[in-house]
Order: sequence, then structure tokens, then C-alpha cells
Amino acid sequence: MKEKLILSWLYLFFILTSPVWAQKSGHNWAKIYSQELFRITEVMVTDVASPPVAARIYSYSTLGAYVTVLDSNPDLRFKDFLAFGNFPKPDFPFLETEIQSHEFAAVYAMFLVGEKIMPSGYLLKEAKENWIKKGLKEKIISKKNLDTHLQLAQKAADFVLDLARKDGYIQLTALTRYTPKEGEGFWFPTPPAYMAAVEPEWRTMKTFYLQNLEDFKPSAMAPFDLNEGSSFQIQLQEVYQVGKSLTEEQKLIANFWDCNPFKVEFSGHMAIGVKKISPGGHWIGITGIASEKANLSFAETAYIHALIGTTLHDAFVSCWKAKYDTNRIRPETVIHQKLDSDWKPLLQTPPFPEYTSGHSVISSASAEILTGYFGDSFDFVDSSEVYFGLPERAFSSFYQAAEEASISRLYGGIHFRDAIENGVAQGKKIGKTIWDRLD
Repeated sequence: MKEKLILSWLYLFFILTSPVWAQKSGHNWAKIYSQELFRITEVMVTDVASPPVAARIYSYSTLGAYVTVLDSNPDLRFKDFLAFGNFPKPDFPFLETEIQSHEFAAVYAMFLVGEKIMPSGYLLKEAKENWIKKGLKEKIISKKNLDTHLQLAQKAADFVLDLARKDGYIQLTALTRYTPKEGEGFWFPTPPAYMAAVEPEWRTMKTFYLQNLEDFKPSAMAPFDLNEGSSFQIQLQEVYQVGKSLTEEQKLIANFWDCNPFKVEFSGHMAIGVKKISPGGHWIGITGIASEKANLSFAETAYIHALIGTTLHDAFVSCWKAKYDTNRIRPETVIHQKLDSDWKPLLQTPPFPEYTSGHSVISSASAEILTGYFGDSFDFVDSSEVYFGLPERAFSSFYQAAEEASISRLYGGIHFRDAIENGVAQGKKIGKTIWDRLD
């Protein structure tokens, strides 16, 4: 009798913690999570959020959902995610009452956070209203329990927003305005819009995991040297020649990973912004695709998204420090000055210094985390860019996707090879440091 009771409890534990149980109500929670998170992405695209700012928004929004789920069981195996980072310990439970659906409250908390940290966060009002309607219609929650769930979401959102208020973002506007350095080899605004440098003081932002940014400093870049046979001159010629002889596949790869929210097209004297997802948004999309394919529970989906979101944030802080420590010139500028005034890169050059490649850093960091979580040979079809008019691409692993994202910057004509390769190493070190401390 005692053995049967123990087996019954083990069976109940397995059922309650398995991803399959999460679908018992007919809800594909991994898919629902990704769909609702995309509401935040749409607002970011409207706001033209810079790549680092977008990563910050993803990190806090996904944390809002994550801590709400963790409130239901603070002893879940992934509690260590908070334990080793620069996080204060949440005071669980947020509410001393029974909750019907932590999933419902988690999505609503995600909206509440996004609403407060985005300039156009008010656009999430409709998303919040529709989520409540969906919750009631599909009986995720009952009407009598709605207020309790909204209270829980607000408690979780308040915890996360308090973190956001202390990360240094508010202080950025008070810092000294950036002025391009004078002299050869230094970054200068690029055509067609000649925009000012984006987020030059992002290195001052508080990180979630990285204790000392100097530990993740990339290898030294090739010094500016136009003499025949120098490392810089060889790399310059590579960008120039590759840009003149791109294959159709290389063009497709470059455009697929463009993710430049600052792209501008001109019609006469009118400048028109082109809607594009951010680099971090692309990897958030991949995370959602993988979560759905793996049939993850809502809790695990919230966990891996929050982990990727916060990793992206730290990777951008590290990368942006390198960019404004080096202030390196973009290929387009030096090619126009020294080689060919008519040459144009396939992609529009983003408005910030060149070294290191942001795509290389954040893609490699994300691939380390996703590979650690889902495995080495996790194949997937990346449909992240379909919304923006680009076709799907299939990948055999996260590493393959990260490698393609990195080399796409050479095909696009916006990065030198050492910024790509050293950026990959920088990102891998960041991702591996975070994952090894979790594993």
C-alpha cells in the first residue's frame, strides 16, 4: 500500500511537471506566449527601438512573465536563473491567495511591463483587452477570479519595473553628448540619412550577469592602415570586392539577417522609415519557434525567453562598449574616401561604430544558450522574418544560424572580417559564461 502511494505521488509529480500536461486544456502555451510577445515587438518596430534598447525591452518584458510563473512554485529547477545574476530576490508569493492560471497572469504582466518601458507602450492597451477577452472566452480564468489575476500581474510587473528604474537607462540623457572623433580611421555618420551615433553611453547600463565588462573585451582590431598588404587594407579590399560580386544566395542571407530598424528610403525629399525587426527580436523569434517545436510548457517557455532576453541585453552592453571604445570607421566611409565614391553596400549601414559586429556578438551568445538548452542538433525553420516580407530559412542548429547571421554582415558590406570573427568569440564567451553558471 505504501509503495502504491509513493508511485501515485511520483506519477502526479511527473504529470504536473511535464510539457504534455501543459497542453491538457488544449492550449499550446509555447505558441500563445510567442504570439502575445510579438505584440510588444510590433510596438518596438513602431517606435524604431535601437538594437540595445530593444534588447532591454525584451529582457524586462520576458522577466515580467517569468517571475509571475515562478511565483506559483519558487522551487522550480530554474530558480537558479535569478540566484546567480544581479537580481534582488523576489518576495514570493506575490499574493497570499489561490491563482487559477499563472499563465494568464504572466502574459498580462508582460504587457504591463512593456507598456511602461516603451515610448508607445500605450499601444498595448488593445492587446491587454484582447488577452482578457481570450482568457474569459477560452475559460483560462473565470470572471470572478479576473481581478485576482490582474493583481498578481501588477505585483510581478512592479517588481520588474523597479529593476528597470535602477539600471541606468534614465540617466543616459544626462551624460555628455557624443561627438565623432577627428582623424583617419574613426567612425563618421553614414549615408543616406547621416544619423547621429546611437546609444554611445550604453556601456554604462547595469548588466544582469556580467560582473566586469573588461573580462569580455574582444581581441584587438586591425589598426587603420591603408598600406598594401596590411591587415586592414586586405579586409577593406575583401568588403569592396565581395560587395561587387555577390551571389543571389549571399544577397538573400544578407537581407534575411539585416534587422536594421533605422533603414531609411528616400522619395524625392521625403525620408521614409522601413519597418524592420531588431537583431535581438530575430533571436527572440527563434526562441519562440524552438519552444513551440519542443512542445515546452508555459513555465519553460517563459524561462528560456527571459534567459535569452537578459543574455541579449548583456551582450549588447558588452558590444556597445567595444564600439565606442574603438570608434572604428565603417567600410562604406573609407571605400568612398579612398577607393570608389560610387560603391554602395548591399545593406544600409547602421548609425554606430563598426567594431565589433553586433549581430556576431548577440547571435553567438544566443546560440550558446539555446544550444545548451535544446541541444546541439536542434534543427528548425526560421520564420521570424516572414512578417517583414522575407522567406523562411532552415537551419540544422543554432550555431549554424549564428554563423550565417555573422557572415551576413560581410555580404551586406557593413563590417570588416575581424569585427565579425572577434565578435563571434566575444559573444560565445558571454553565452558560455552565463550558461555554465546555470548548468
